[in-house]
Amino acid sequence: MPEIFTGLDTITAISLALALLFVLAYEFINGFHDTANAVATVIYTKAMPANLAVVASGCFNFLGVILGGLGVAYAIIHLLPVELLLNVNSSHGLIMVFSLLSAAIIWNLGTWYLGIPASSSHTLIGSILGVGIMYAILNGNHWLHGINTQKAIDILLSLLISPALGMILAGILLIALKRYFSQSHMHLTPDERKAIDGKKHPPFWTRVTLIASAMGLSFAHGSNDGQKGIGLVMLVLVGLAPGNFVLDRSSSIYDIERTRDAAIHIKDFYVSHADKINQSLHLGPMDQTLPAQFECKPEVTYAAIDSLDKMLVNVKSYSELTAEQRITARRILLCVDDTAKKASKLPIWTSHEKHSLDKFRKDLTATTEYAPQWVIVAVALALGLGTMVGWKRIVYTVGEKIGNKGMTYSQGNAAQITAALAIGIASWTGMPVSTTHILSSAVAGTMVANKSGLQSSTVKNIAIAWVLTLPVTICMSGGLFWLASIIFA
Repeated sequence: MPEIFTGLDTITAISLALALLFVLAYEFINGFHDTANAVATVIYTKAMPANLAVVASGCFNFLGVILGGLGVAYAIIHLLPVELLLNVNSSHGLIMVFSLLSAAIIWNLGTWYLGIPASSSHTLIGSILGVGIMYAILNGNHWLHGINTQKAIDILLSLLISPALGMILAGILLIALKRYFSQSHMHLTPDERKAIDGKKHPPFWTRVTLIASAMGLSFAHGSNDGQKGIGLVMLVLVGLAPGNFVLDRSSSIYDIERTRDAAIHIKDFYVSHADKINQSLHLGPMDQTLPAQFECKPEVTYAAIDSLDKMLVNVKSYSELTAEQRITARRILLCVDDTAKKASKLPIWTSHEKHSLDKFRKDLTATTEYAPQWVIVAVALALGLGTMVGWKRIVYTVGEKIGNKGMTYSQGNAAQITAALAIGIASWTGMPVSTTHILSSAVAGTMVANKSGLQSSTVKNIAIAWVLTLPVTICMSGGLFWLASIIFA
């Protein structure tokens, strides 16, 4: 961590410190805003005391961030087009970071204060899209040039489909529990069980399952939402301290050679399949020299790979390169990967050829799509500590205000198990999803399956927040970016 401020002037160092503080503040707010959903059912059903539940959830959120990988982190970053990512170390990059974080924090705090289970994922994604769109408009381009449209479509589809699946699957699971355990006390609410036999807690095995699924949901939340914070931190570090963070300077000789070999293999792949690929992508002449200032287009692919090959030959550590060389190397890697991504989506490959190209891409980006351990730990601490405060408003909404009746133990289990599995699978596949909307939809699904009915006012508020979050945060972050660009231009 000491190298973070190395070589920075005072103003840049202060800006970097403030930007990192903003990201960690966002993750802290995310902790008490979203993670209350992870413990809502286990607290409401009295399976665990509230204070113990939030502390345990905070610990499992921490572990989820530490062990969750980086797939979601870079899925979030790549919502922005490669042209903007290449220029993130400009004044626009600094304004972009503060604009999107300010919009996300304001919306999260507002919906938390009102006790509405709104989605931090929608909030962050909307904020990122807003600054990307405004960046394109301010540079005289079509607004779609400011976002990676295919990645945005993929993510928005996952955000749209996952709550619906959560609702359906949770309802099915509850019906199965009621069918096979029809006489069990697990189908009582806490108040009903107290009235029948005076007991405060759920039946033993139901209680165990509730606690286990709540901790599983907390872990899954950490692995998904924590990665979003990691992605934001890396965006900040690359933008404000590019010489230190554009490449993983802890990379071994093997890692660097693997990166170089991947670029060479991609070139060989293009050459050996020239008859296929030249019909769709023009990769430029083989003997072209890469200009000092180049646009990230397929036409410079061969020249970019040759330049990278020469730059990395016999390099044992990225520290051997100058800061400018590291920035250039990252730019080349992003450009080569961007073209390879376009190539991999062409409908001309066999499954084996596409798999090979995707494997080359993974090796190519191994030393750019990384995060230092201190970044992961800092985000994990912010998210874990945020979990331990501010949870009461959301717990009350999830437990009592979605359905017309209070939640039964079996409903809590069905909702939590469904949400934990859905979010865990999403994290494994590298797709960001909303803990809030998956769990709220799962609870609603169990209420429908239990014939409890839904409270229209609460469902309406959640639906309104779901519909408004993206457009409001897009407009808010885009507006802040526009205003800051005028003031600091």
